[in-house]
Amino acid sequence: MINSSVTPAKKYHSLSRRIVAQFCIFTLVLSSLYGLLSFSLIYDLEDNFIYNTMDNEAKFLIEGYQQQGQWPKPRSNNMQLHFSKDTLPDAVTSKLVAEPKRAEFFGEKGLHYHLYVLPNFNQVYLLAEVSDMLLVRPMSGSLLRLLLAASFVLMIIACLIAWLLGRKTAKPLQQLADLVDGVAPEHIPDNFAEQFPRNEIGILATTLEETMARIKQALAREKNFTRDVSHELRTPVAIIKNAVEVYQSRHNLDKSADQQANDALAVDTLMKRIGDASVQMEQTVVTLLSLAREEQTSIDKSAVNLIALVEQAVIDHSYLLNNKAVEVVVDDNTNTRLYLQQGMLKVLLDNLISNAFQYTDTGEVRISYLDNCLIIADTGSGIEADIADKVTEIAVKGSQSTGYGFGLSIVKRLCEHQGWQLKVSSTSTSPSHCSRNAINKGTEISVLFSS
Repeated sequence: MINSSVTPAKKYHSLSRRIVAQFCIFTLVLSSLYGLLSFSLIYDLEDNFIYNTMDNEAKFLIEGYQQQGQWPKPRSNNMQLHFSKDTLPDAVTSKLVAEPKRAEFFGEKGLHYHLYVLPNFNQVYLLAEVSDMLLVRPMSGSLLRLLLAASFVLMIIACLIAWLLGRKTAKPLQQLADLVDGVAPEHIPDNFAEQFPRNEIGILATTLEETMARIKQALAREKNFTRDVSHELRTPVAIIKNAVEVYQSRHNLDKSADQQANDALAVDTLMKRIGDASVQMEQTVVTLLSLAREEQTSIDKSAVNLIALVEQAVIDHSYLLNNKAVEVVVDDNTNTRLYLQQGMLKVLLDNLISNAFQYTDTGEVRISYLDNCLIIADTGSGIEADIADKVTEIAVKGSQSTGYGFGLSIVKRLCEHQGWQLKVSSTSTSPSHCSRNAINKGTEISVLFSS
């Protein structure tokens, strides 16, 4: 039996609803605390009023006792003087035994007492039956209902405000989620973070935008690497294939010693070509891998003889000049040494020289080096006007091209990766930044190496 399980879809809660719920709970708690505080203050005010009334009455009685030598009668009918605990009502006496310092007592039939001990007269008590003086307690039920109603209204208002705030807060988040949800990184618009507010949501959108940009660049480098490998390895693979075919066509066991010696020499030549092509493939792969990385690297930089690589590139692509009246001129000033990655320079020269050979039918191809600038000029037909501004973009090629239009795009990205300045000039366009003369016919490509 195959046990298969399906992971349930993860459920998400609504942020706006969470904001409303928390806001309403907060309002309810705050209203309850406010109601309790209000009740406490009202009861405290009522008790203070009764206490102040009894305190004034006590002062009157003490003054009368001091003047007359006997206790006068309380002015308020609801107050009585007691000279012993035994004369107090039973409801007061029973509780006073357990709580000697208690001042407020509840009697039968809704009676309410306050007890005041006269200062310096410990056995003299002023007892007030304050049921008629109470204003808050009889209204406590109505006050409670009023506070509950007010709390309910406040909670409704708070929920409405919270709903509006939550909707306003969650809307840009929902827009951001809709923008990136299920959309391929390369299809997400550039600079989308500008449409979001400059707060935490804007920070999140900016972070997502930067992350998506890095992902898009990584995907582009991966696609470019696959395409570039197929483009750049065609020449060395063709060389190896051709060398093997030549060897197989000449291989014959029934030959004289001189013929076998000559064949052995030819085999050595073929093996050298195969070995050179293998080295070229290895350098090309390393170079394209370096281009596929995000960071610039200085690994494997060394002093490279420029003229040696130029001559090798000319030899490797000389087949493109077969049956053409084209002269290749390599200036003596190319006999110099450059400190850079040899593989990078090899890919650069292969693409530029092969392009010059392919598009030149008559005249010359001149390769020179001046003031840290490599110049490859030809007398070909030049770049067509409709692609002149985008000739270094991917898959852009002229009508005479038999390739895929990837060569100059590789050169452009290679120069950007290494910090070199690339300039492509053609008939009727401005000369390159390294040229001293305007172009009359053909194409001139210059690469200014970083110092």
